[in-house]
Amino acid sequence: MAAPAAAGCPVGGRRSRFQRLGTVTGSSGDRSSVRFRARYDRRVATLVLTVVGDDRVGLIKALADIVSAHGGNWERSHLAELDGTFAGVVVVTVPDQRTAALQAALAPLEGLLEVSVRPTAAPAPGTARRVRLDLIGNDRPGIVAAVSDVLVRHRLSVADLQTSTREAPMAGGMLFEATAVVTVTDEDSLDAVRADLEVLASEILVDLSLTAVD
Repeated sequence: MAAPAAAGCPVGGRRSRFQRLGTVTGSSGDRSSVRFRARYDRRVATLVLTVVGDDRVGLIKALADIVSAHGGNWERSHLAELDGTFAGVVVVTVPDQRTAALQAALAPLEGLLEVSVRPTAAPAPGTARRVRLDLIGNDRPGIVAAVSDVLVRHRLSVADLQTSTREAPMAGGMLFEATAVVTVTDEDSLDAVRADLEVLASEILVDLSLTAVD
Protein backbone atom coordinates (compact mmCIF):
# COMPACT_ATOMS: atom_id res chain seq x y z
CA MET A 1 0.00 0.00 0.00
CA ALA A 2 3.09 2.23 0.01
CA ALA A 3 2.75 5.48 -1.93
CA PRO A 4 5.55 6.15 -4.43
CA ALA A 5 8.22 8.42 -3.07
CA ALA A 6 11.18 10.41 -4.30
CA ALA A 7 14.36 8.37 -4.56
CA GLY A 8 16.26 8.37 -1.31
CA CYS A 9 18.74 6.58 0.87
CA PRO A 10 19.44 6.49 4.60
CA VAL A 11 22.04 9.05 5.64
CA GLY A 12 22.91 9.22 9.30
CA GLY A 13 19.60 7.66 10.27
CA ARG A 14 17.58 10.20 8.27
CA ARG A 15 16.35 10.09 4.70
CA SER A 16 18.12 12.07 2.03
CA ARG A 17 16.80 12.83 -1.46
CA PHE A 18 19.44 12.96 -4.18
CA GLN A 19 20.12 13.07 -7.91
CA ARG A 20 23.30 11.74 -9.49
CA LEU A 21 25.61 12.53 -12.40
CA GLY A 22 25.24 10.46 -15.54
CA THR A 23 25.78 10.29 -19.29
CA VAL A 24 23.70 8.96 -22.16
CA THR A 25 24.63 8.03 -25.70
CA GLY A 26 22.76 9.93 -28.41
CA SER A 27 21.33 8.40 -31.58
CA SER A 28 24.43 9.46 -33.52
CA GLY A 29 26.69 7.58 -31.17
CA ASP A 30 28.03 10.71 -29.52
CA ARG A 31 28.16 10.57 -25.76
CA SER A 32 26.38 13.63 -24.53
CA SER A 33 26.70 14.51 -20.93
CA VAL A 34 23.48 14.72 -19.01
CA ARG A 35 24.27 16.24 -15.69
CA PHE A 36 22.06 15.83 -12.70
CA ARG A 37 23.34 18.02 -9.94
CA ALA A 38 24.03 15.98 -6.84
CA ARG A 39 21.87 17.54 -4.21
CA TYR A 40 21.40 16.12 -0.77
CA ASP A 41 18.48 17.28 1.33
CA ARG A 42 18.51 15.91 4.84
CA ARG A 43 15.60 18.05 6.00
CA VAL A 44 12.91 15.42 5.97
CA ALA A 45 10.08 15.46 8.47
CA THR A 46 8.46 12.37 9.97
CA LEU A 47 4.72 12.72 10.53
CA VAL A 48 2.22 10.48 12.28
CA LEU A 49 -1.24 10.60 10.70
CA THR A 50 -4.19 9.40 12.78
CA VAL A 51 -7.21 8.64 10.59
CA VAL A 52 -10.80 7.65 11.32
CA GLY A 53 -13.99 7.58 9.27
CA ASP A 54 -16.93 5.51 8.12
CA ASP A 55 -15.70 2.49 6.20
CA ARG A 56 -16.04 2.75 2.42
CA VAL A 57 -14.16 1.89 -0.75
CA GLY A 58 -11.19 4.10 -1.64
CA LEU A 59 -10.17 5.51 1.74
CA ILE A 60 -6.58 4.27 1.56
CA LYS A 61 -6.22 5.45 -2.04
CA ALA A 62 -7.48 8.93 -1.17
CA LEU A 63 -4.93 9.23 1.62
CA ALA A 64 -2.05 7.64 -0.31
CA ASP A 65 -2.62 9.89 -3.36
CA ILE A 66 -2.24 13.04 -1.27
CA VAL A 67 0.90 11.76 0.47
CA SER A 68 2.45 10.81 -2.87
CA ALA A 69 1.50 14.09 -4.56
CA HIS A 70 3.50 15.99 -1.95
CA GLY A 71 6.66 13.90 -2.28
CA GLY A 72 5.87 11.86 0.80
CA ASN A 73 6.72 8.27 1.52
CA TRP A 74 4.21 5.95 3.23
CA GLU A 75 6.42 4.03 5.66
CA ARG A 76 4.47 2.14 8.32
CA SER A 77 0.80 1.80 9.18
CA HIS A 78 -1.77 -0.02 11.28
CA LEU A 79 -5.20 0.28 9.70
CA ALA A 80 -8.38 -1.70 10.30
CA GLU A 81 -12.14 -1.72 9.96
CA LEU A 82 -13.94 -2.25 13.26
CA ASP A 83 -17.75 -2.39 13.36
CA GLY A 84 -18.13 -0.20 10.28
CA THR A 85 -15.50 2.34 11.29
CA PHE A 86 -12.15 2.54 9.50
CA ALA A 87 -9.32 3.79 11.71
CA GLY A 88 -5.57 3.62 12.07
CA VAL A 89 -2.19 5.27 12.26
CA VAL A 90 0.19 5.96 9.36
CA VAL A 91 3.83 7.09 9.57
CA VAL A 92 5.00 9.12 6.57
CA THR A 93 8.12 11.08 5.71
CA VAL A 94 7.95 14.25 3.63
CA PRO A 95 10.43 17.01 2.70
CA ASP A 96 10.35 19.74 5.35
CA GLN A 97 9.41 22.44 2.88
CA ARG A 98 6.30 20.49 1.84
CA THR A 99 5.01 19.62 5.31
CA ALA A 100 2.62 22.57 5.56
CA ALA A 101 1.26 21.92 2.06
CA LEU A 102 0.64 18.26 2.91
CA GLN A 103 -1.24 19.17 6.07
CA ALA A 104 -3.37 21.66 4.14
CA ALA A 105 -4.11 19.08 1.44
CA LEU A 106 -5.31 16.58 4.03
CA ALA A 107 -7.96 18.99 5.37
CA PRO A 108 -10.40 18.49 2.43
CA LEU A 109 -10.62 14.80 3.37
CA GLU A 110 -12.92 15.79 6.23
CA GLY A 111 -16.26 14.15 5.59
CA LEU A 112 -14.40 11.17 4.14
CA LEU A 113 -11.70 10.78 6.78
CA GLU A 114 -10.81 12.75 9.88
CA VAL A 115 -7.03 13.15 9.79
CA SER A 116 -4.85 14.56 12.55
CA VAL A 117 -1.15 15.20 11.94
CA ARG A 118 1.55 14.94 14.59
CA PRO A 119 5.27 15.52 13.97
CA THR A 120 7.62 13.07 15.62
CA ALA A 121 11.32 12.69 16.23
CA ALA A 122 13.48 9.62 15.82
CA PRO A 123 13.52 7.52 19.02
CA ALA A 124 16.58 7.78 21.21
CA PRO A 125 18.93 4.80 21.03
CA GLY A 126 18.58 2.35 23.88
CA THR A 127 19.01 -1.23 24.99
CA ALA A 128 15.36 -2.16 25.35
CA ARG A 129 14.12 -5.55 24.18
CA ARG A 130 10.66 -6.75 23.30
CA VAL A 131 8.56 -9.62 24.58
CA ARG A 132 5.25 -11.00 23.36
CA LEU A 133 2.28 -11.48 25.66
CA ASP A 134 -0.49 -13.88 24.59
CA LEU A 135 -3.75 -14.18 26.52
CA ILE A 136 -6.98 -16.15 26.05
CA GLY A 137 -9.91 -16.71 28.37
CA ASN A 138 -13.63 -16.24 28.87
CA ASP A 139 -14.63 -12.71 27.98
CA ARG A 140 -15.39 -10.48 30.94
CA PRO A 141 -15.08 -6.77 31.77
CA GLY A 142 -11.73 -5.55 33.09
CA ILE A 143 -9.24 -7.96 31.50
CA VAL A 144 -7.27 -5.27 29.65
CA ALA A 145 -7.35 -2.99 32.69
CA ALA A 146 -5.98 -5.75 34.94
CA VAL A 147 -3.16 -6.73 32.59
CA SER A 148 -2.16 -3.14 31.87
CA ASP A 149 -2.02 -2.48 35.62
CA VAL A 150 0.70 -5.14 35.97
CA LEU A 151 2.62 -3.71 33.02
CA VAL A 152 2.50 -0.18 34.43
CA ARG A 153 3.74 -1.35 37.84
CA HIS A 154 6.82 -2.74 36.10
CA ARG A 155 7.15 0.37 33.91
CA LEU A 156 6.66 -1.56 30.67
CA SER A 157 5.54 0.13 27.48
CA VAL A 158 3.10 -1.48 25.04
CA ALA A 159 4.42 -1.25 21.47
CA ASP A 160 1.53 -3.14 19.88
CA LEU A 161 -1.79 -4.52 21.12
CA GLN A 162 -4.40 -6.53 19.23
CA THR A 163 -7.55 -7.91 20.84
CA SER A 164 -10.58 -9.80 19.61
CA THR A 165 -13.59 -11.78 20.83
CA ARG A 166 -15.07 -14.94 19.33
CA GLU A 167 -17.59 -17.58 20.25
CA ALA A 168 -16.28 -20.42 22.41
CA PRO A 169 -16.66 -23.58 20.28
CA MET A 170 -17.51 -26.01 23.10
CA ALA A 171 -18.46 -24.21 26.31
CA GLY A 172 -20.58 -21.48 24.77
CA GLY A 173 -20.22 -17.80 25.58
CA MET A 174 -17.43 -15.61 24.23
CA LEU A 175 -13.66 -15.94 24.35
CA PHE A 176 -11.37 -12.93 24.68
CA GLU A 177 -7.96 -13.06 22.98
CA ALA A 178 -5.13 -10.56 23.20
CA THR A 179 -1.64 -10.35 21.77
CA ALA A 180 0.70 -7.57 22.87
CA VAL A 181 4.31 -6.67 22.16
CA VAL A 182 5.82 -5.05 25.23
CA THR A 183 9.07 -3.11 25.53
CA VAL A 184 11.27 -4.21 28.44
CA THR A 185 14.25 -2.13 29.57
CA ASP A 186 17.40 -3.55 31.10
CA GLU A 187 16.28 -2.42 34.55
CA ASP A 188 13.13 -4.49 34.43
CA SER A 189 13.11 -8.03 35.72
CA LEU A 190 11.30 -10.19 33.19
CA ASP A 191 11.00 -12.95 35.79
CA ALA A 192 9.17 -10.60 38.17
CA VAL A 193 6.81 -9.50 35.41
CA ARG A 194 6.08 -13.11 34.50
CA ALA A 195 5.43 -14.02 38.13
CA ASP A 196 2.93 -11.18 38.59
CA LEU A 197 1.16 -12.06 35.34
CA GLU A 198 0.86 -15.70 36.41
CA VAL A 199 -0.80 -14.60 39.65
CA LEU A 200 -3.16 -12.39 37.69
CA ALA A 201 -3.98 -15.19 35.24
CA SER A 202 -5.12 -17.42 38.10
CA GLU A 203 -7.24 -14.62 39.55
CA ILE A 204 -9.12 -13.76 36.36
CA LEU A 205 -9.07 -17.32 34.96
CA VAL A 206 -7.19 -16.80 31.70
CA ASP A 207 -4.26 -18.56 30.00
CA LEU A 208 -1.34 -16.21 29.64
CA SER A 209 2.20 -16.60 28.27
CA LEU A 210 5.20 -14.31 27.90
CA THR A 211 7.94 -15.04 25.34
CA ALA A 212 10.96 -13.11 24.07
CA VAL A 213 10.70 -11.51 20.63
CA ASP A 214 14.28 -10.20 20.32
